[in-house]
Amino acid sequence: MGRVQARVEGLDRSTFHGVPIAGFEDAGRRQLILLLMAGLEPGSKVVDIGCGMLRAGYWLIHFLDPGCYHGIEPHTGRLDLGRGSILEQDTLAQKRPRFDANADFDTSVFGTRFDVFLAYSIWTHAAKRHIEIMLDRFLADSTPQAFFLTSVLPSGWRGADHAGDAWVGTSHESATPGCIRHSLRWIEAACRRRDLHMRRLGRERDGQTWLLISRDPDRQLLFSSVWLDGPWARLERRVKRLNR
Repeated sequence: MGRVQARVEGLDRSTFHGVPIAGFEDAGRRQLILLLMAGLEPGSKVVDIGCGMLRAGYWLIHFLDPGCYHGIEPHTGRLDLGRGSILEQDTLAQKRPRFDANADFDTSVFGTRFDVFLAYSIWTHAAKRHIEIMLDRFLADSTPQAFFLTSVLPSGWRGADHAGDAWVGTSHESATPGCIRHSLRWIEAACRRRDLHMRRLGRERDGQTWLLISRDPDRQLLFSSVWLDGPWARLERRVKRLNR
């Protein structure tokens, strides 16, 4: 068991901390890997929307230059756990991450232009109006070459496209769990209305689909990974190995 996972395992199990305790360390590390594949550099200015207990933030803060990590988390109890129990205090002092507790997805509070937006498992709870706010903030608060990595549960036979107007799931205001699905066509249209381009990267182990959004129609991952390949591509490779 890794040191981060051991710290999470020691937390109060009677309270839901926003993300599963099992696999906490691996899930955060995979987000860092995907960001690196998309072009993350030590000097990149990153905003992590819904950073929670710093599942991805832990690894990003360690990797990024001082002052480059910015986290938004309205559930201050979860953020306090991340800063006080997950992240080392000397790292906190050395890396100088910045945090804000606004519940409006307002990335302008930091007064900087970001190279990377991250919102993992946020669009699985956010209503469409929230998604549009985040896309608008990306346009307003990012550099021209910036990219936005986010994840979504696509609607379809597994579940209908969400039509509600409120956040669904636990938050700083609710203890009721829940997830929702959105139409990828709707998200793509919302991006097009803003002259943004959406690329589907592949499905995560928990069923979420990663999306890469940017101003560049040709933007894609710098590197490929079996983890992001579709099942047919993996099957094709296995068949080719058998035929060698």
